[in-house]
Amino acid sequence: MAKRESRWVCQQCNWSYARYMGKCPNCGAWESLVEVLLETENGGGTTPSSTRLTQRPQPLSQVDLGAVDRIPVLMNEFSRVLGGGLVPGSIVLIGGEPGIGKSTLLLQVAAALGSTERPVLYVSGEESPRQIKMRAKRLGIEGDPLYLLSETETGAILAQASAMQPTLQALVVDSIQTVHNEDMTSAAGSVSQVRECAASFQRWAKESGVPVFVVGHVTKQGAIAGPKILEHIVDTVLYLEGDPFHTYRLLRSVKNRFGATSEVGVFEMQEQGLVEVANPSEAFLAERMVNVPGSAIAVTMEGTRPLLVEIQALASHTSFGNPRRTVNGLDFNRLLLTVAVLTRRVGLRLDEQDIFANVVGGLQIEEPAADLAVAVALASSLRDQPVPADVAVVGEVGLSGEVRSVSQLESRMSEVARLGFTKILIPRSMQRKQLRPPDGLTLIPVRSVGEAIEAALGPKR
Repeated sequence: MAKRESRWVCQQCNWSYARYMGKCPNCGAWESLVEVLLETENGGGTTPSSTRLTQRPQPLSQVDLGAVDRIPVLMNEFSRVLGGGLVPGSIVLIGGEPGIGKSTLLLQVAAALGSTERPVLYVSGEESPRQIKMRAKRLGIEGDPLYLLSETETGAILAQASAMQPTLQALVVDSIQTVHNEDMTSAAGSVSQVRECAASFQRWAKESGVPVFVVGHVTKQGAIAGPKILEHIVDTVLYLEGDPFHTYRLLRSVKNRFGATSEVGVFEMQEQGLVEVANPSEAFLAERMVNVPGSAIAVTMEGTRPLLVEIQALASHTSFGNPRRTVNGLDFNRLLLTVAVLTRRVGLRLDEQDIFANVVGGLQIEEPAADLAVAVALASSLRDQPVPADVAVVGEVGLSGEVRSVSQLESRMSEVARLGFTKILIPRSMQRKQLRPPDGLTLIPVRSVGEAIEAALGPKR
């Protein structure tokens, strides 16, 4: 008869030990030992994996797809990030900082998915049903399509979920760090518990065909707590992001086996919960002041969605020996690159200026296509000349001062024209693609950063 034995296995060299050690004696790696469970026979040997085979290989042509229709989600922004709906039997991991709105979003999604015939089971290891009811009342969620359960043991959760079959629409677990497997001696939230519990939910989702949502806490570095294998187990990984001092929240997809990655959904935190923002570009530009120096409109892509955001820059003469470089919403290293190009290739005296750059609305931009807008905003602030209110800017800046091409320019131009802009600065190399701009939109091709600044600001006063 097989029995289970706990061992600590190094994730670097695969050596195992009977107890935990901070440093692996074999390879010298720190914090690499992970507790695992091994099935052993009474004689001491591990059970051969061949004895546990339950399925035979199938030719690809003989695999039955069955019903693969996605489950519709009434929240359009959430459905967009998932790839057009919820795939039956999938497991979705949602991470985010404390208080960002993960539980609020999932409670709204559960209410939108559930119905009297197809209820949703919401399991919380952190809150009692009464506390969840209080939040649901604040969000205006009522009715029986939502079932609440306060439980932390994985076997009990899956037993309750299986008892609601075959009518169960979805299972929500909040959060994976609070649940545990009673067969393991480690505490809830440990590496071994998180991995084993996630694997249990994944197996149940594939066998039952019921989609599972799992909430994951994040570390100080912004990554989901627990082993990295947690993100490999699940089908979709979503991050809920946002500036705590702004009301906008971005739901970003970083992994999706059933849709495009890097998709983003935009929500606004209000008293009644997270409200979808159908037109985020207009929301980000709502408080924009026109004809003000140091402001430029960048056209960035979030997945397949083009967004227009205002980039503000301020160059002020420094009173110290080392000028300051402060950035919010942009990559700090790319800002330094842009400043160096403007100083060396364009001749702007930024080495004596404190530089501040900001993306309005709390949005975090990682795309290099916003480089040219940052350069134009800096030049506008230094010259004290405003960029015309009807001009948008897109392009990547190279170290030689050239403006490089960007992807999905047609989608960007359509969004620019839809919001009433009449001109857009684009890389000259994109002209070879025979672009057809929308009616009323004029393309201004530029080859270098200096040429872009002159086209946006005109001759120096």
